[in-house]
Amino acid sequence: MAGNSFGKVFRVTTWGESHGTGIGAVIDGCPPGITIDTERLQQEMNRRRPGQGGASSPRKEPDVVEILSGIFSDEPDALPRTTGTPISLAIFNKDAHSKSYAHIKDIYRPGHGDITYDAKYGLRDYRGGGRASARETAARVAAGAIAGQVLEQYGIRVLAYTVALGGVKITSCDLGVIEKNLYCCPDRIAAEQMEQRVQEVRSAGDTLGGIVEIRAICPAGLGEPVFDKLEAELAHGLMSIGAVKGVEFGAGFAVADMLGSENNDPITPEGFAANNAGGILAGISSGQEIVMRVAVKPIPSIGKEQQTVNRAGEPVSVKIGGRHDISAIPRVIPVCEAMVRLTLVDHLLRQNAIKLPNI
Repeated sequence: MAGNSFGKVFRVTTWGESHGTGIGAVIDGCPPGITIDTERLQQEMNRRRPGQGGASSPRKEPDVVEILSGIFSDEPDALPRTTGTPISLAIFNKDAHSKSYAHIKDIYRPGHGDITYDAKYGLRDYRGGGRASARETAARVAAGAIAGQVLEQYGIRVLAYTVALGGVKITSCDLGVIEKNLYCCPDRIAAEQMEQRVQEVRSAGDTLGGIVEIRAICPAGLGEPVFDKLEAELAHGLMSIGAVKGVEFGAGFAVADMLGSENNDPITPEGFAANNAGGILAGISSGQEIVMRVAVKPIPSIGKEQQTVNRAGEPVSVKIGGRHDISAIPRVIPVCEAMVRLTLVDHLLRQNAIKLPNI
């Protein structure tokens, strides 16, 4: 299996399966001398871990990260620093119920990668989806937490939150209330409506999709202007998340209905007067806030009966049991932040290699 690595200079490779011994990541290319706060790293993991109520799965995984290499503290009680060597991160699975999948091991679940994995490899780990499971994203969050601490040295910060869930959309945006509700929503009233919607759908045995917005404070000059445009690589990172089916920047698809005079962001001596471009021009960051949104599909594992086929091509029906999220939101939010951080740190290090004075 190829395609397990992301980035060119700050390169991350993830490994492991949902119901295997564990999952993890190896980071190659992290600069030496970066102070790593392991408690903050664990806090990032806690945001993604299951079993926290709301739309989350009841699976109880502590998601404690063990750093096996790449950081070192040469003083007592001092925070460790990166050594410049590969950073190996491991998260061991503690609450996998593999027997829950034995009765569907030869059935292709609708909306999952079962049928495509068999077509490509002729063999698949049916326990929770194996490598295709969303559990793999825990390794991304761990790597993204390291990337985030590198980015902070340059004043780059990333924040994501829910703007829609199950058809409920925000009508106001107060970033101060994001951490005060289960759905990381900046609209308190909308968050209450989202909870009601989740409970309705849970009782019906179904699942929900939604929209996450991600914002990044970023200096001008990051990105390459042809194939490695910054928005192209951000889209690559975000679309590599299994639950994400669409990405837009700035005004996004709304630009299709605009005139050029409406879409162009005026430039004044004080800076840009609008941000339809989403903070990126010609594939390079403009210094404005980078604004992205992703469309998150409903979780494909549902309690309703669905029509499908088995490995022999025979028609069968299937009802997915086990422990599953009602929506990937809010647990996908730190994953989105992680992929944006990994992309930005990679481009930051590529830009710093040129040694331009404004970065």
